[in-house]
Amino acid sequence: MKTPKRIQPLVEEGLIDEVMRQLMSGKEATVYVVRCGEEIRCAKVYKEAMRRSFHQAVAYQEGRRVKNSRQARAMNKGTRYGRKMAEEVWQNAEVDALYRLAAAGVRVPKPYICFEGVLLMELVTDASGNAAPRLNDVELNHELALKFHGMLLKQVVLMLCAGVIHGDLSEFNILIDKHGPVIIDLPQAIDAASSSVAASMLERDVTNLANFFGTFAHELQNSEYGKEIWGLYDAGLLTPDTPLTGKVAAPTEPVDVDAVIWEIELARLEEENLQRIRMERLD
Repeated sequence: MKTPKRIQPLVEEGLIDEVMRQLMSGKEATVYVVRCGEEIRCAKVYKEAMRRSFHQAVAYQEGRRVKNSRQARAMNKGTRYGRKMAEEVWQNAEVDALYRLAAAGVRVPKPYICFEGVLLMELVTDASGNAAPRLNDVELNHELALKFHGMLLKQVVLMLCAGVIHGDLSEFNILIDKHGPVIIDLPQAIDAASSSVAASMLERDVTNLANFFGTFAHELQNSEYGKEIWGLYDAGLLTPDTPLTGKVAAPTEPVDVDAVIWEIELARLEEENLQRIRMERLD
C-alpha cells in the first residue's frame, strides 16, 4: 500500500522498509502492519490531540514530568509550543510505560522506537501468525473466562508493583495471543505514586475486567479485587505472588463524599468511552 505521510520519515530513516496494510483505526491512533528488514512489526500513528477522546483529561496527565519549567508553563498556558510539548509527553508516556512494564514481566508488546509521532513496536500474533484478536472478539466460556481473568489480575498486580496503572483497561485494549492476554494501549498510563486518582483508576480497571468476564463467570460480578489489590499496595504488602481472594473487610471510616462523586464521574466517562468504541466498531 501507499506509505502514509506520517510514516514516511521512518522509511527515509531506514526504520521501516514497507507498509503492508492498515491493521486498525480509532480516535487515538491508526495502526499499520509494517516490514522492517525480515521482521513484521506494527507502527502506531498517533492522531492529533483535537481528534482524540477524553483520555487527555487532567486526571491522566497528573504527575507526568516534562524536561524543564519553561515547558511546564507553556503546557499549562496552552501555547502552540506547550501543545507540542503536551503531545510529546502523551506519546512518550506509552513508550516509557511499555519499557517499564516489559522489564517487570508484564505481557505488553515490545517497543522499538517512537519517532515523529509514530511508535514502532512488536506485532502481537496468534498461534497461526496472524494479528492477534482483541479479547472482545474471542469466544469465551466459563472456564476460559476464569482463566483469562486470573491471568489479567496477575498482570494488573505486576503493573502496580512496577508503579504503573493502565487507566483505561477493558476488553478492547487486550489482545489474545497463543499464550493468553497481552495488554496494549498505554498512552494514558498513570504513575501510581504521583496521581491523586490512582486508587480510583486501579479499581475501575479491575472492575471493567470483572464486568466483562462476569458475563461468562457470574461469580466474578460481586468480587472486590480492585479494592483488595489497592489496599494491599497502599499498606506496602502487595507482591507479584500475593494471594487474592476478591473480598475486603467492610470499611469503618466515614465515607469520602468527594471520592464517591469522582468515582461516579469516572464511571460515566468510561461508559461514554466504551459506547464510542462500540459505535466505531459497528461503522
